[in-house]
Amino acid sequence: MLNMRSAEGRPAGRERTPAADQTARARIRDAAILRFATSGFSASVRAIAKDAGVSPGLVMHHFGSKDALREACDAHVLDQIRELKNENIDNAAQGGSYLQAFATAAENAALLGYALRSMQDGSTLAREFIDRMVDDSVEYTRHAVASGLAVPSRDEAARARYMTVSALGALLLEVTLDPPADPSDLLAILDRFMAQSYLPMLELYTEGFLTTRRMLDDYLMYVTDPPGEAAAAD
Repeated sequence: MLNMRSAEGRPAGRERTPAADQTARARIRDAAILRFATSGFSASVRAIAKDAGVSPGLVMHHFGSKDALREACDAHVLDQIRELKNENIDNAAQGGSYLQAFATAAENAALLGYALRSMQDGSTLAREFIDRMVDDSVEYTRHAVASGLAVPSRDEAARARYMTVSALGALLLEVTLDPPADPSDLLAILDRFMAQSYLPMLELYTEGFLTTRRMLDDYLMYVTDPPGEAAAAD
């Protein structure tokens, strides 16, 4: 049984799919995202079909194979994450609360669970999914810089990759070292991760850690052909 309920009792997947997209194909894809997020990618086509209220044959009719279904799920999850990130950036840039991301966190637990399962899976499809997450993060961190919410970087791509891998790695390590009582309860996993990680993360991102820039200056003097200050000011 899927254990993904928000405080209001709704499924904890973010309901961003347009009403017109509630075709059988979309229902199967959305059911697969929830099933993969809670049970992992070993979940059967039969289980996904049952969640979607269709026959296994209809799943194969629309997607052809389980791998093709997973690729469709990957694309949809990445689209949702990208849309959510850009919405939060635009909201903050227009004077909205930075806490909007917290207010909608429960609705996006399925996205977190899906990313977590991809890291745990370690397959070629999983690596491709994480690589695409990193590529997308480059774009929305640039969006944040252009919106005046984030400081520029000497190497935007390297910074975005580090931030994405650090966040995902912290989540994976947390779940691995201290497994939740119910691995399918994505809301509990998300709540615990936010409670333990968000304050130190926001302190580091907002206030920094070192009191001087000596370590950075020493590094820039040490490396061959370091990026210049002008790149950070663009």
